[in-house]
Amino acid sequence: MSSIRPSVPASTDRDSDRGTAASRPDTQTGAWDDPTAPSLEASRDEAASWRRRPLYGPFYGVNEPPFDLTPNPRFLFLSHRQREALSNLRYALATSKGFTLILGDAGTGKTTLVRTALGELGDTPSRYVLVSNPSLGRAEFYEFLAREFGLSDEAAHSKTRFLSELQQDVEARFSAGGLTGLIIDEAQSMPYELLEEVRLLGNIETTTTKLLNIVLCGQPELADRLKDPSLRQLKQRIALRCELRPLTLDETAAYVSGRLRIAGGSPSEIFTRDAVVAIHTASRGIPRTINVLCDNTLIGGFAAEVKPIPVEIVEDVCRDFDLDLQAADTVLPGGPSVPHAVEPGALPPSSTLPARIDRPTPGGITPAPKRRFSFFS
Repeated sequence: MSSIRPSVPASTDRDSDRGTAASRPDTQTGAWDDPTAPSLEASRDEAASWRRRPLYGPFYGVNEPPFDLTPNPRFLFLSHRQREALSNLRYALATSKGFTLILGDAGTGKTTLVRTALGELGDTPSRYVLVSNPSLGRAEFYEFLAREFGLSDEAAHSKTRFLSELQQDVEARFSAGGLTGLIIDEAQSMPYELLEEVRLLGNIETTTTKLLNIVLCGQPELADRLKDPSLRQLKQRIALRCELRPLTLDETAAYVSGRLRIAGGSPSEIFTRDAVVAIHTASRGIPRTINVLCDNTLIGGFAAEVKPIPVEIVEDVCRDFDLDLQAADTVLPGGPSVPHAVEPGALPPSSTLPARIDRPTPGGITPAPKRRFSFFS
């Protein structure tokens, strides 16, 4: 089979006159080497920046995608429920509490909270292992834990060796002032045998202290599973429990505006009031769905060259994603319910929102916003 090589143009007198500044082809790869071009490192940084910049970025004035689906702690939004859950999680990771349960519907931000709390541990002697896909067999589960905890190859294939080495590891870390923990995301999908294995791992303790913290994060079905009589022993061991709820209308608007500001945009110049109301209605206040709708709405608005984005573009996106805009009524704080088929200007103009996302502090206390602004014009 013959290989195809890039053609190399012949040099010209003009190239010769340019001397070393002329672009020269690499005879091995056919690539062009321009000495006047930026360095490789600078080019990579610039390329990475362009890859991060959304298609609609220049049009709407944002420097990065504000509504990515990745659990980025930079974009963490703390509603009352999220703040409570984060405080519980911080407490669970900083003390020997044994089992902690965090519940929330799909897309409510459980994984983002977990990664935020883990990121705050920094250079502490504590060590936590995150299992993001617990649909494993028993042998695979122990093999994964052995490798993540840095145990021997023998421990990865022998439960007896695993338990012995893990006991020694957590005791040594505890003596050095650190904690050891296991965080299981999507725990509602764990087979029964693994839930029982996790319960037994919780027995690693002294007469006075739990040596292995275990955090179970899952959807509401996990709570239903724990009601099974066969799992009553696991349920009894849960020392901390919290649940994430969908966002209210005001929280949705704060969530949207906060992400836009972090990305460098001006919220009131990007979305109209009615567009945000429609996004909240169709998403039911689920952050992940809000992200999907906002991102696709920005793409649609960019294609139509319109800003701020009107409700009609949101409605088109909702039809594409088969999302209902005629759901249950939206309840505004301190006021009666407002039908989702809302007329322009129907919501009180005094509705105001935080100027930024509340940022958690290392001490676990989130300062209240110092100023408020009207999101909608």
